[in-house]
Amino acid sequence: MTAKYKRILLKLSGEALGGHGKAVDAEILSGVGAQVKEAVEMGVQVALVIGGGNIFRGVSAATQGMDRANADYMGMLATAINALALQDTLEKLGLETRVQSAIAMSQIAEPYIRRRAVRHLDKGRVVIFACGTGNPYFTTDTAASLRAMEINAEVIMKATKVDGVYEEDPVKDPEARRFRHVSYLDALNRGLQVMDATAISLCMDNDLPILVFNMRKAGHLRRVLAGEEVGTVVSTRETQLAG
Repeated sequence: MTAKYKRILLKLSGEALGGHGKAVDAEILSGVGAQVKEAVEMGVQVALVIGGGNIFRGVSAATQGMDRANADYMGMLATAINALALQDTLEKLGLETRVQSAIAMSQIAEPYIRRRAVRHLDKGRVVIFACGTGNPYFTTDTAASLRAMEINAEVIMKATKVDGVYEEDPVKDPEARRFRHVSYLDALNRGLQVMDATAISLCMDNDLPILVFNMRKAGHLRRVLAGEEVGTVVSTRETQLAG
């Protein structure tokens, strides 16, 4: 099966790794790892950015009185835990991986160096970017946009629990319709929960498409990479509803 993309940045939320009352669920990790392995076997170079919301969410802590910068740094450390968990899963599946951290922690991860990251990808290694941008007040969505542009990824693939971007929350409104395409400006103006406004603006300024899809369904990443119409694409194209 020929892949549509050569190099991708896969964005996973921390919550996507949790389940069944566990912060990090081994079964879910295995499912994610299996799909990443399929992508690598298709010849795709895969980089990942992972959130930390399953362990600690800086914004939530800040609303409860904690200093925002301190809270965000704690959230960054949570992403490092998730990165190491995913690294372990991928390596047990036979993949070569590297974790690169935006915060120095030399005993467990490489420092983030753009040229080194690109070299790892060229050699077929999966690169996992931890600790966001290394700066408070910036989300892991923004980190994903930044890293994708730095490594010249062709697309950001944002894995979610739903099949794409909808007019309204499909859990609350079963009649909500899914978008096939959404323009960057519409995503911003409508306040659609694609990525945060800074991340979308970065992608818009650099014409980097965002593909939102449900990775909880086995084989969906492979289908997306094969060019099948799965999920919602956010790009310069005009907004269009599915169906």
